[in-house]
Amino acid sequence: MNTSPKTFSPWCLGASLYMPAHRLDLMDCANGEKLQPLRSMIFCTEDAVSHTEVDSSLRHLGLCLQGFRGTPTRFRFIRARNPEILARLLDLPDIEKIDGFVLPKFNQTNFHAYFDQLQGTSFKVMPTLETRDVFDLGAMRELRQGLSQDAIFARILMLRIGGNDLMNLLGIRRPRAMTLYETPLGHVIAQLVTAFKPYGFTLAAPVFEYLDDIPTLQKEIRLDLAHGLVGKTAIHPIQVPVIEAMYSVDTEDYEMALRLTQSSSPAVFRMHGAMCEVATHQQWGNDILDRRLRYGDKQPRALPEYTELFI
Repeated sequence: MNTSPKTFSPWCLGASLYMPAHRLDLMDCANGEKLQPLRSMIFCTEDAVSHTEVDSSLRHLGLCLQGFRGTPTRFRFIRARNPEILARLLDLPDIEKIDGFVLPKFNQTNFHAYFDQLQGTSFKVMPTLETRDVFDLGAMRELRQGLSQDAIFARILMLRIGGNDLMNLLGIRRPRAMTLYETPLGHVIAQLVTAFKPYGFTLAAPVFEYLDDIPTLQKEIRLDLAHGLVGKTAIHPIQVPVIEAMYSVDTEDYEMALRLTQSSSPAVFRMHGAMCEVATHQQWGNDILDRRLRYGDKQPRALPEYTELFI
């Protein structure tokens, strides 16, 4: 059983870097001897591994697990190819050295095949929403009910959105210099946010597959944040600092968030030219403080402008 003392929060993973489970330097990456700094990584046994490489990848991963060193600040997950591969992973010696699993192509069909195996463990999981069921709001509501069961909900770190798989179902690919929010997937992401976030679920942002277009990546991250998405999967180490720099907090946002979470604050006040209302903005404020704790400020803080109730 995983006995990791780590504290999980929605912002702890940062830019999770995907890497194939058969990488020769996998153990060095896991131990932080390469790719510094890196908050989290996901060793993939699914799409990044061909069918003929599955067995050798599992053997390689099993050998590497023996050399994994514990760390309180680096999170390590395995993307199981399917429930059958999850069973083989759970049988590996030293599997308790990882923090949990990504569950791909997750829906009602494989719900119990995944979760029944995890009973009696403390592994965190990140189901990935990337099948045609995602386009069916009724199916998502049904899935949410299942995931809301106390024992299951406590295990879920976040729900991942499989952007490329969903685009594949539509027979399209994101054009260059265009964010996902400018494609049909923008509507789908918004629908998932409204279906899951009000019920306490955290959703992670899909990948950005172009490595030579940083401005569009930054634009997409701003839209991820505007939709309330937490964390964005990275497909290359060069994306990690870009993503995490976008998670740093504006000075004005920090000052408003701090004031919103203080017990002495009035119910409504004006600050930095904006209305701040404790009853409706406090959850946003808590999120901003958590982000700042992990990713810092975009610029040095100045003395805040603060006035009392204005309406």
